Amino acid sequence: MHAPSHHYSLPPDGARPRYHWALHRFACFCAGAILFLICIGGLVTSHEAGMSVPDWPNTYGYNMFFFPWQDWVGGIFFEHSHRLVAFGVGILVTILAIWLCFQERVWLRWMGLCVPIFVALEATLGGLRVILSKDQLGIFHGCLAQLLLVSVSLIALFTSRWWIESRPSVKPATPHQWTGRTLAICALIFAQLMLGATMRHQHAGLSIHDFPLAYGQVWPKTDPDSLDVYNQARLTHNETVTTALAINLQMAHRVGAILITVAILAAAASTWLTPGTARILRRWSSVWVFLVFTQFTLGIFTLWTNKAADIATAHVAIGALTLVTGSLLTAISWRLQSRGELATKGVA
Repeated sequence: MHAPSHHYSLPPDGARPRYHWALHRFACFCAGAILFLICIGGLVTSHEAGMSVPDWPNTYGYNMFFFPWQDWVGGIFFEHSHRLVAFGVGILVTILAIWLCFQERVWLRWMGLCVPIFVALEATLGGLRVILSKDQLGIFHGCLAQLLLVSVSLIALFTSRWWIESRPSVKPATPHQWTGRTLAICALIFAQLMLGATMRHQHAGLSIHDFPLAYGQVWPKTDPDSLDVYNQARLTHNETVTTALAINLQMAHRVGAILITVAILAAAASTWLTPGTARILRRWSSVWVFLVFTQFTLGIFTLWTNKAADIATAHVAIGALTLVTGSLLTAISWRLQSRGELATKGVA
């Protein structure tokens, strides 16, 4: 009889993926570039500069690379900068896709090839938003950018040393059903970001100014008489009139923010309170909590500062990071579970 083996099985060396530090760091750089692009896009919307350049792909008839720098003024500066940065991001992710074609993992090659397609679709939506002057396209444009950031951030994780070389453990490394919970929270965050994008492009972000109440109520009335009262007060302060739809959109956004904050806090607490939880989950769950509280605070100050462009843009950026962190935690949790199952099967 042979003594029980506590070693797990590994694939042959030829099939084992190798860690490439340069590729991992380049993927991280690409993710950072996409986040920067999202911030520039947030500034375009916050400064209402989306139609400052009426033509596309040219800029006032010029090839965008030869547009005179002295004409980069006002809203043109933000919109034209957004286009140039977007072109740079397209080049970066194309290089990343080509680089990934030489990786051992076939599924990662296909994932890399999908990223430039995402960028091309994103650029097309941005161009149609200008040509057709449709705010609705801006909503899809913003949401697709979030998915692009998540995709490249996951590629950065999949090419990391931790993902490739971490060894499995027979000890439970994740709380019960934690992967499914974080995935559900990510879906809720993405829905919240879609709602936020709808508010921004429907100009509903300032439909309510006060917080935590709304027009002095827990949930404001939206009947015609109440709307008349609200709008009379708004007109005396030189503000645009609001609608029942705009008010309900903001209230739904507030409810979503509370639900997400509570859900993330509960998920993080389970990692802190469950014995044996992997340190990486506890560490990044703490980051997740910090991000969601920062996001909640920025949302409040966006209202109190009358939607100041820098604060509103920071609100968009932190929202994107909250989604990315949740996505990475979901992938890490799944990885820990699958490696734990591999280790358990090896104990026999």
